[in-house]
Amino acid sequence: MRRLALLLVLGMTACSEPAANSPADASSGSSDTGSTEGHDAASVADAANATGTDAAASASLDATTLEADAALPPGSDAGSTPKPDAGAQAIWKPAPQTSWQWQLTGMIDTSLDVAMYDLDLFETPQATIDALHADGRIVICYFSAGSYENFRPDKADFPAAAIGKAMDGWAGESWLDVSSAGLQPVMKARLDLAAQKKCDGVEPDNMDGYLNDTGFTLTAADQLAYNRFIATEAHVRGLSVGLKNDIDQLDDLVGDYDWALNEECVKYNECGGYTTSFIAANKAVFHTEYGAATLADTVCPKTKPLRFSTLIKKLALDAWRVACP
Repeated sequence: MRRLALLLVLGMTACSEPAANSPADASSGSSDTGSTEGHDAASVADAANATGTDAAASASLDATTLEADAALPPGSDAGSTPKPDAGAQAIWKPAPQTSWQWQLTGMIDTSLDVAMYDLDLFETPQATIDALHADGRIVICYFSAGSYENFRPDKADFPAAAIGKAMDGWAGESWLDVSSAGLQPVMKARLDLAAQKKCDGVEPDNMDGYLNDTGFTLTAADQLAYNRFIATEAHVRGLSVGLKNDIDQLDDLVGDYDWALNEECVKYNECGGYTTSFIAANKAVFHTEYGAATLADTVCPKTKPLRFSTLIKKLALDAWRVACP
């Protein structure tokens, strides 16, 4: 199973200097290829969204809200869904080759010259998010949408009937029944937290349970409905949302998601589907291969022509990284 290794580290705080084990980017000292593309795209989107409070803008917003409510799967509570603020910032939609950092454990290195940081929703202090915003960075907040983790503060909110088999190799973590309507209030609350913490978007993990031994009889249709529910709920809160793995449903979900995040598609020879879906739609593909720094020598020449945003990372997802040029 290729998925994110989330190692719970309490007391995660920001630091102004790079972590001791963080090498310089493979491309240069401080700047990754494409580090300004995400900001440029966001600036254009912000300008397009600055419509004020005229009647036309209000009508357009109402239509968008109605479409989002209609898209919710059976059992969701459209009436309780927060409506986006007419003055809210445009949803972040990064273009291919946008630079990024993915760090879920350890002391957060905030010094990198990248467009986007992907950090843990629960463990990242508000001060770190605010500092990154002040430095012009986009902040994406990670949480697991397809698994139960017994170390999260909202663990008591999960319906027991929706908690399935333990995930092999991941202590304290179990698969979820994504067809259960009982999960929806929990995920809405997590998305509310992301909005409250001023995250620009979210990275929901474990979005392909139907391909795994979860303890439930999940179908591809169940997964599509759930993944679209997550995307819709993120969008009505003004949050950008990325599709994590779920390679078999890229074509079905590219219209619902703003970008994609893949783990080890080079290792498993699965990168091609992203070029005809997300890259073809001018949407970023954030990609990671796990291993030593020398792995970049073989990986980067393969993903650069695909226009991926590739990092070489350790499975712990600490500050260490090598970015493809």
